[in-house]
Amino acid sequence: MSSMRPTADTGGEAGTPEPGARGMGTPGVGAPGAGAPGALRSVAILALVALAALVPLLGPSVALRGTGEAAAPGVGGIALLRAVLFAALCVPAGELFAARLARRVPDAPLRDAPRSWAPAAAAAGFAAALCLASVVANGNLVPRGPGDLDLGGLYQTRDGALALLEVNAFVVAGLCALSSRPATQVWPLAAVAVAEALRAHPATEQSPLVGSGLTLVHVTCAALWAGGLLHVLRTLHRWRSAAPGAGVALLGLYARVAAVLLAVITATGVCSTLRRMPPGTVLEQLTATAYGRVLLAKVLLVAVVAALALWARGRLRRAADPLSAHSPARAEVVVLGAVVAVSAVLTALPVPIRW
Repeated sequence: MSSMRPTADTGGEAGTPEPGARGMGTPGVGAPGAGAPGALRSVAILALVALAALVPLLGPSVALRGTGEAAAPGVGGIALLRAVLFAALCVPAGELFAARLARRVPDAPLRDAPRSWAPAAAAAGFAAALCLASVVANGNLVPRGPGDLDLGGLYQTRDGALALLEVNAFVVAGLCALSSRPATQVWPLAAVAVAEALRAHPATEQSPLVGSGLTLVHVTCAALWAGGLLHVLRTLHRWRSAAPGAGVALLGLYARVAAVLLAVITATGVCSTLRRMPPGTVLEQLTATAYGRVLLAKVLLVAVVAALALWARGRLRRAADPLSAHSPARAEVVVLGAVVAVSAVLTALPVPIRW
């Protein structure tokens, strides 16, 4: 259990050290170096968030280089906003999903759950959705000032109505997260997923409802996969001392469901790709178009995630210490964050032309 050994400062998720441990060489509260693990963890998280933000900011210009394609002004900022919106959807959806799995674990200390990040995620999602709505209100261009916004026009267009739906849905999700029945978040979160699916497939597209259906299933499964793993790992960290066996059981249960989610994500992703890239042009467009290049990067990252998931599952089954599966699972959630960022870039780039 060396990889899950309790530390003195874990951001409020670890148990309180025994009073007699202070001043006895054990890094208890108030001892020299007590805050070092927590500080290093915070710095690492901030560094990862900064690196993730660079993907949508710099990704579009890198992907467009040499393709002869042009993107809308401010595409990097729009991709960053979409990344925040996707993350704000994954976090609460994953919490609800992981909490449901935890209820199926025998003798699980359900009352000793990690602090919910759903209210903060809803606030971030609201801010991102509001900024994206302002772009729609200026004819899908980044506004330079309040005078550029046609707020009344949002109600008259399909894109505007969907943008407003997402803004309102995050407000409702935040209120549900703060209420006595946080499970009701599922409805506004579902509204965000539906809005994203409809937005990605305009009415002028061939069979838009088919495309929206594929995207809805893809986005939902991806949110449960990424957000669910994040909350499972937080729960495993919380239970590492009081109920390590329940934590291992929860991670194993998640792994079985995640295998199904990955299969559905792969199937819907392949179908969506073939709808936008006919089979005879896929290989060429994967290298010759910005959309294809980013899609290829996403596929490679998902392959890395799948390999890490298999590694973690193998440790759960065969390792002498099943809790050692925590290490590849942590790497998996980091790469999943990169997948979310790359997916945001994908939504901001020009859709490839069907040849």
